[in-house]
Amino acid sequence: MVQTGETQSIEELKVQIKRLNSKAGQMKMDLHDLAEGLPTNYQQLMDLAAETYEIYRHLDELKQQLKKLEQGK
Repeated sequence: MVQTGETQSIEELKVQIKRLNSKAGQMKMDLHDLAEGLPTNYQQLMDLAAETYEIYRHLDELKQQLKKLEQGK
């Protein structure tokens, strides 16, 4: 019974990671585009950078959780 819960958690994490990977990739491109256009829209730089950082931090956290679950299997 416990194993089923772990498997479900692993699958849920994989889905979350996949979705967040897609969002992170888009944020990276948005940040890149903004940086290339500098100094135009420089006011948006800190907010976009902070949001991009937070997405990648969360993605890293989820990947670490997945790795722990898979190793404990």
